[in-house]
Order: sequence, then C-alpha cells, then structure tokens
Amino acid sequence: MDGSNAFLWPALFAMETGRMVLAAGEQLTDWLTPGPKVTAKLPAWTTPNTVMLELPSLRLRDFSTKRSGTPALLCPPFSLHGSTIADFAPGHSLVETLLGAGIARLFLAEWRSATPETRFLSIDSLLADLNVVVDELGGRVNLVGLCQGGLQALTYAARFPGKVAHLVIAGAPIDTGVGETAAVKAARTMPLSVFRNIVDLGRGRVLGEHALRYWDARTLDNATIRKDLQLLAAPPRELEERFRNWHRWTVDLPGTFYLQVVQWLFMENRLATGKFVALGHALDLSKLTVPTFLLAGRQDEVVALPQLLAAEHLIGTRPDAVAKLVVDSEHLGLYMGKRTLKEAWPVIARWLSSPSAGGRSRAQSRKT
Repeated sequence: MDGSNAFLWPALFAMETGRMVLAAGEQLTDWLTPGPKVTAKLPAWTTPNTVMLELPSLRLRDFSTKRSGTPALLCPPFSLHGSTIADFAPGHSLVETLLGAGIARLFLAEWRSATPETRFLSIDSLLADLNVVVDELGGRVNLVGLCQGGLQALTYAARFPGKVAHLVIAGAPIDTGVGETAAVKAARTMPLSVFRNIVDLGRGRVLGEHALRYWDARTLDNATIRKDLQLLAAPPRELEERFRNWHRWTVDLPGTFYLQVVQWLFMENRLATGKFVALGHALDLSKLTVPTFLLAGRQDEVVALPQLLAAEHLIGTRPDAVAKLVVDSEHLGLYMGKRTLKEAWPVIARWLSSPSAGGRSRAQSRKT
C-alpha cells in the first residue's frame, strides 16, 4: 500500500486504496487490541511562536512579526496527525512561506488531542472555540483552511460571515456528492455502526495510536517521502527522520466529533446540500459572499478535484471574487511540498494582501 494513504481521513481509515479491508464491525476488535507501543517525540514547530490562548479543543499559536493589519488564521485538519502539518520543517512550512510572502500577522489553531474529559466535543464545540479565537483576534480574520480544516473554515464563514474578511480553502472535500474517492466510498459503503464500534473501543475517542497501527510503516519508504515533500532527490537523513516522527506521532479524536464528520459530511453531504446546522443555524452556502480562494491538487488522492471546485458554484460569492489554482500535487504536497509552497502559496499570500482580494487568479490552471 502507498504510504501516502496513511494520511487519509482518520474518520475513514477502514479502507485501503479503493478496496474495503474491514467488511464487518466484528473485525475491529482484533485490529484495535493493544499492541506494541508506538514511540514518537512531540513534533517540533519550525517557526518561533507563542501560545496566546488555550481552549478545550485548541491552542491559539501566534507566529506574527507585526501587530497591525487583518490577522490570518490557519485552520489545519483535526485528524490523525498534528497541526504541525502547517509548519513541518524549514523549506516545507506553510507558516514560513506565508510570513516570507508578507503575511506578517499570522496565527494557527492547533487542535488538542482528545482526553477522556473532552471525548464529547462536537463540531459545534470546535466552531464555538474558533469563534472565541476570532473575537480574541479582533473579530475579523482572513481564514485559511487546510484539508478537513477547510470544511471547518467554510462552515465557520457560513455561520459568521461578517467575521471572515477572506477565505482560503486548500484540498478540502466540500461536496462529497461529486467525484468519487476511496474515502467517500468507504464512508457510504460501511454502516455507521462500524464507526460507532471504533469510538466504543476507544471509550469515546478515536485513538490515533490504534489507527496508525493499521498501516504498515514499512511502506513509508524514501520514495514516498520524497514524493510527498516534492523533492528532486532523496531527502536528507534528518528531514526523513523528521517526517517519520511526524507520521508516528498521533492525536486522538473526540468520538462525537468523529461520528458527526463521518455521518453529516461524508455519508449525508449536509454542507453542500443545505442541510447542515451549525450552532443553531441552518447554513445556506449560497448566501456566503466572502472573497474566496480555492487551491486544489490535480493528483490529490484524498480529495477529488470536483469535490473542492464545487465550492465555486455552491457559495454566493460573485465570480470575479473567487480565485482558484489547480497545481500538480498530491494531497500532502499542498501543505508540505517544496514546489507548491514556493510557487502556489505566495500567489495566495498576494491575493490576501491585495486591497479587495477579488478577481480570478491569472494562474487558475497553472502547473506547479
């Protein structure tokens, strides 16, 4: 199995490159029984930062070099691996790239691993904490959502449109009703009871250590790491070990949040079909008029191109205020890849820094 598949949604880890490997819930017990302890060091942050705020679901990290201007808030995925996906290593850091491109007031929502006490946190819980963060930053932000964090960012923007100045969505499956992927197929083929069993076996949580053991670490070879980081040659030993450690270190997910993501977003596609209720309000994406930038990977193995680009037609933003960029990248490369960080994200940074942040990107289909 291609090691990159280890980064598919943990909510959908019951599959292998397009074919089911867990046909029935009773198979989960053997799979999730305690095994050898996975050892990994807490991944280090590449860029200096301070923890500005701690809430039940997240820490707010401040990477800013200036105190003026509209703050940019990175919303990474809350999934198997930690939020350092956005600040992985020198030359492979989105934070570093954005700061270098002039986004001087930059923050990140670092999702906290679930504990027995926080196992009942829901999508609403995370949105509420995100709202506290935005208020802490002055009440209006440029919101940048990565992968599953892109779904959270879009949901937040639809719920609180006046608090989002500009929205960036990178590699997120906004409409799971178009463009089939193995992840969506898995969610819609398996009964919800299988996913509930996963939560029950984790005593209310999805345990990242258990999920990680599903994948054969031996498939995470040098060639796979090179591809994910978009390197021309084999990665230096230090960078390879850093990647392997990042891969081994996992977070646990609140069971309530996990099941809502599986059922509401993948099985029922509520966000795209206007049936999603967030903090008491039904969300109508057609009423969202925030300037929006869409970044997609042409070879993304997790998110099919139509699933992300569907956002352009679902939201109410006028066409000249929607920019999009499709790059030659697989999923992880959108956030860690050397080439994409060098060529695509500075385009996004300039878009965010422009007075109106409107207008279509001139590099809509550019290969990077």
